[in-house]
Amino acid sequence: MKSAPFPRTLLVLGRVADWPTIWSNCLAGWWLGGGGTFWKLPFLLLGASALYAGGAFLNDAFDADADRLHRPERPIPAGKISAPLVWRIGFGLLVAGIFLLLFCGQLSAGAAILLALFILLYDFSHKFFTAAPWLLGACRFWIYIIAGAAGAGGLNGWPILCGGALAFYVAGQGYVSRRKSNQTPIPLWPLLLLAAPILLAMAMNAGGFRLRAVWLSVGVLAWTVSSARNVFRGGGNPALIGSNLLAGIVLVDWLAVAPQIPFWPGATVFLALFALTKWLQKFAPTA
Repeated sequence: MKSAPFPRTLLVLGRVADWPTIWSNCLAGWWLGGGGTFWKLPFLLLGASALYAGGAFLNDAFDADADRLHRPERPIPAGKISAPLVWRIGFGLLVAGIFLLLFCGQLSAGAAILLALFILLYDFSHKFFTAAPWLLGACRFWIYIIAGAAGAGGLNGWPILCGGALAFYVAGQGYVSRRKSNQTPIPLWPLLLLAAPILLAMAMNAGGFRLRAVWLSVGVLAWTVSSARNVFRGGGNPALIGSNLLAGIVLVDWLAVAPQIPFWPGATVFLALFALTKWLQKFAPTA
């Protein structure tokens, strides 16, 4: 079999298909923090992407021994890249991400350091720590904090609340995705976590904000149910379910800010990121 080109190997290791969901996290948190500081956006997007990609590289580095036994097609056991190089790239990206986020302010940089620690904890423990999906959710929460602090209004309750709701969603998605390496039935209770952003939107939006929150909640619910419906039947492709729910993060981010931003800019940005996520999942799948 012909080996994948080296640049594509780097994209697979860096989980490039997930990057648009990181960008949507950043934009949502930044908008909830007041937006306005457009000059900080490149540093925010690049810094968060570097942290995520660094964590993805280190995930494969930590898992290299297990992958040789159970997933020999992964880049390291397949001989497409050496483990020492993956370690160096991973830690280098974490340092680069923290450095870039220094330009977004001290609070953003401090939260970036905490995010890096949570990333390392997840990468080290996810094979044996059954609550590891909560660490994934916490990582997304810290992105909201970083982005909210970079906004013109600074960190406030909205990035904290919406980041917390997203953390519940990502934890639920993580429990479903774990079945890719564990063929036991998926428990149904994590699916309840996927409803957290909708419940928050219904609780926090009133008056003129509620209508937009309602219709977008219907869209998020429809995508979530469509993605996870086979779980209730005890079947389905767990990798496909997990990737569809991951793409749904972009819709959750849109739900977080939809009542507060003009419709068409929000629809254009978040739907484009959603479509890009689905396209990249076909171009450079992480599974």
